[in-house]
Amino acid sequence: MTTASLPVVSIAHDLLMPERTKTARIAQGIPFSVRVAKRAIDLLFSTIGLLACAFLMPLIALAIYLDSPGPIFYRQRRARSLATRDFHGRCRFVGFDMLKFRTMRTDAEKFTGAVLAGENDPRITRVGRILRKTRLDELPQLLNVFKGDMSLVGPRPERPELLENFALAIPYFEERMRDTKPGITGFAQVSLGYSGRPLAGSAIEKFQDTLVNPLHLEEATGALADDMRMKLLFDLAYVASLERLDTFLAMEFLVILKTPWVMLRGLGR
Repeated sequence: MTTASLPVVSIAHDLLMPERTKTARIAQGIPFSVRVAKRAIDLLFSTIGLLACAFLMPLIALAIYLDSPGPIFYRQRRARSLATRDFHGRCRFVGFDMLKFRTMRTDAEKFTGAVLAGENDPRITRVGRILRKTRLDELPQLLNVFKGDMSLVGPRPERPELLENFALAIPYFEERMRDTKPGITGFAQVSLGYSGRPLAGSAIEKFQDTLVNPLHLEEATGALADDMRMKLLFDLAYVASLERLDTFLAMEFLVILKTPWVMLRGLGR
């Protein structure tokens, strides 16, 4: 994979990356120094996070049970990395079991199958709505980070069956998962709304008409693929920062420092 073969990566890189990281370009593999530093950061923050939240997690668990009796945790299969892409363009992803606090009814997907949560989704419980807005439902993922299934910072972990469809519908979508673990937080997560829509006044907002439903098809208005296309720009910009240790550290700590502010503002869904 080269920058020349992925023009959308260069666009994302130039539009979205901080000024001090714009010298980076997409790497053909993450350097060893970046891998070591990233794993060290993951182990450090996941250990501190688990210890710091040891008193909070039982309280969250009790609130979930009192509001909606049933399992406290929700284990779901998510994509960890890109495995293969066949001649017809269909992708396959390596999966792992991601752990979250349960925020929906126990029968949430009984009649719908695998679908992303919508705005004001009726399947979400009262406590679950608070947990999702503050992103406290993701605290158990610190265990996934500690184990090495996930990273602290990276593209949002999605369900493999959904990613396979997105990869067919959105050019270069699978590149967000090439050689990069998904993260609890990420550049897209702290830069966009939960669904992937630009925040009011953000730098990317003025490009929304170009990126979202560019053909202005009425039947395509509000399509999930448009939200994911917006997220993709930020994910690819993050991947581009991984080529060098200095650009990686600049991006990594930018995202880490922004994450508490996103949690306090309740921008989750």
